[in-house]
Amino acid sequence: MNSFRGQHILSVDQFDLDTIRQVFAVANRMAPYAHRQKRTKVLDGAILGNLFFEASTRTRVSFGTAFNLLGGEVRETAGMATSALSKGESLYDTARVLSSYSDIVAMRHPDAGSVAEFAQGSRVPVINGGDGPNEHPTQALLDLYTIQKELADHGKSIDGMHIAMIGDLKYGRTVHSLSKLLCLYKNIRLTLISPQALAMPDKVMAELDKAGHRVTITDQLTGSLDADICYQTRVQEERFASKAEADQYRGKFRLNQQIYTQHFKSNTVIMHPLPRDSRADANELDNDLNLNPNLAIFRQADNGVLVRMALFALTLGVEDLVAKYDCDVQWFTTKGQQ
Repeated sequence: MNSFRGQHILSVDQFDLDTIRQVFAVANRMAPYAHRQKRTKVLDGAILGNLFFEASTRTRVSFGTAFNLLGGEVRETAGMATSALSKGESLYDTARVLSSYSDIVAMRHPDAGSVAEFAQGSRVPVINGGDGPNEHPTQALLDLYTIQKELADHGKSIDGMHIAMIGDLKYGRTVHSLSKLLCLYKNIRLTLISPQALAMPDKVMAELDKAGHRVTITDQLTGSLDADICYQTRVQEERFASKAEADQYRGKFRLNQQIYTQHFKSNTVIMHPLPRDSRADANELDNDLNLNPNLAIFRQADNGVLVRMALFALTLGVEDLVAKYDCDVQWFTTKGQQ
């Protein structure tokens, strides 16, 4: 991808190190607006079509918030049942119509490849907010952005790091996309911990191998992992044929302060794409980790707004105009000081 302007963002395969650095540089410049220290109207009059045909909280609201913070307006569709798709309309027809109402579209859909199919009929740029078990490129970018920031605080970089990925690695699209981005970096160690039936897909494993990364595969959380990053995922219940099938894996790899102390370094960063499954039979990340300074899950979610603001600005070609249209906030807030 030589230029973002007017382009769809459908896959992490579109990114190289230069474009990643570009996104992160713009994301850094978005902090004053995300923290409500300033506001900008650079996208005044622009409309985001926020089309979420699969359940979402953080991603959907994060996309909408990011666009609002740039001065744009948001129109939403949430759920398949409330859309014309439930009446048999094709993705192409839906795209032709709804894209005419918008200047850019963010879309999530339960089927792999669906967002790319929608993009073929769209008249405006489309950003993939997750297509079934396939990809989640914006989540991967915000995860990478978080990893870079967290490691920098410890005097480290992504090159040469050790990351442990834990949980449902088969259906967890966030770890698929993140693993692909990590292939752009050097000398990374990955420890993949999951039930054998939920192991990382062969296609992703082949890319990690091609990148020359050292990968350890296990179905046990044992010993000292010596990881810089612990990235945990929930069991993707919605991808299984039944809840009963998903339940047999629920709670296999719980993490609490005792387990963290036993298996990880004192400064291992804890990440999770959210939502974390807090039900008693899962309890993926125990509440006793909430005060652990290395729990980065909420910083991770905050970073999602910065990265999505950057992607909107770059795709609509206004990344260098944001400050030109900024002004002071008109109401008092302490948010930027928290």
